Amino acid sequence: MSKRSVLGIVALGSALALTLAGCARGGGGSDSTSGGSETSPGITDTTVSLGITTPLSGATAGPGTCTVAGITAYFGAKNAAGGIEFGDGKTRTVEIEALDDAYDPQKAKANYDQLKDSVFAMTSGLGTPTNRAYLEAAIADEVPQVLVMTGDPIFSETEESPWQLGFVPIYQNEGQAFGELLAASPEEHKVAVLYQNDDYGEGYLEGFKEAVEGADNIEIVKELTYEATDTTVDAQLTELANSGADVFFNAMSITPLVISSLQKAQQLNWTPSWFLPSNTSSPTAILQPGGAEAFPGVYSVSFAKAPASPAFADDEDVQTFLSELKEYADYQDMPAFPHCMWSYMVGATLEQAFAEMTEPTRENFMEALRSITDYQAPLMLDGTAVDTTVDGQPAVSSVVVQKYNGKGYDTVEDFG
Repeated sequence: MSKRSVLGIVALGSALALTLAGCARGGGGSDSTSGGSETSPGITDTTVSLGITTPLSGATAGPGTCTVAGITAYFGAKNAAGGIEFGDGKTRTVEIEALDDAYDPQKAKANYDQLKDSVFAMTSGLGTPTNRAYLEAAIADEVPQVLVMTGDPIFSETEESPWQLGFVPIYQNEGQAFGELLAASPEEHKVAVLYQNDDYGEGYLEGFKEAVEGADNIEIVKELTYEATDTTVDAQLTELANSGADVFFNAMSITPLVISSLQKAQQLNWTPSWFLPSNTSSPTAILQPGGAEAFPGVYSVSFAKAPASPAFADDEDVQTFLSELKEYADYQDMPAFPHCMWSYMVGATLEQAFAEMTEPTRENFMEALRSITDYQAPLMLDGTAVDTTVDGQPAVSSVVVQKYNGKGYDTVEDFG
């Protein structure tokens, strides 16, 4: 990513009001006269403001920066074309204000407190602990916290979280996809597990175990945990390498730890097949520096086209995305993390909701957002779609399993 990028300013810890191309500046909603209804903060007759708290510095800065870049690119292009047409007949441009939380829950809560009275909705931010840090406050304040990038199911349970909605598949969805693939193998497999000691890791393992329950060919021989604050997992890798497992389920969210895990396993001459979560499976940022080609197979799940994959080199959606990413987000490099594509899809999904809004209120927005079905957002893989109508499920619940091919991923139906 270019060092000139405006996103780099955020990484210094200061607020960034991304004045997107063609964007008319606006404050709260006091000047709106739409339909005579009381207007919520952050929306006027001409603008709508979105807030993001996400890690733009620290170990998760790579994917965190992408959570701002993709949505900035999407709405930058829309603003330059004249704005978004809302269901109330007004056309508005979209402003984004992003704050760095460095994956620190306390900072995320402080960022939310700073933004809540000036933005219409919070969106796109990465992280389970950081999004959870202000979940209760957002409910109490009746501020939408939507299409956030956490697989924690709580964000998609309507009764418990009425002002929330997750975007990416819940952890259980991904874990289940891995388990189903392995259970269908004609061979017997021993599985070793290392998972993050929180809802993230537990959710992945829960989905995996449910899928392999009753499968005579699968034996989980060892389970260990690590803390998200750990700087090394060498001890766990050493113990797992002695388990005799031929499959390693590594439910890990910290980029440097995934790389070091790949490297440590090779040092130990342990070369199992790997299952990796979608958010820590980047070919260029993780697998290549980790030496993933040494393993018989590295599997992950996806719902987004990977721009770096030769299979999508001529894809119209991908070409448009890359062009807009450079022009409106000043993100010059090929995206190393899927979060760039995910947040671009978030922008497209938000536009679908805006088009159904008949009143400039947060309540009406939530109603519109929860009415989207079978929407094929830009960059979505065949077999996946946005559906916000299923209680307990995020906007995207469908995934396909993919296998690393040395450069990118190929979709697979069989293990091996």
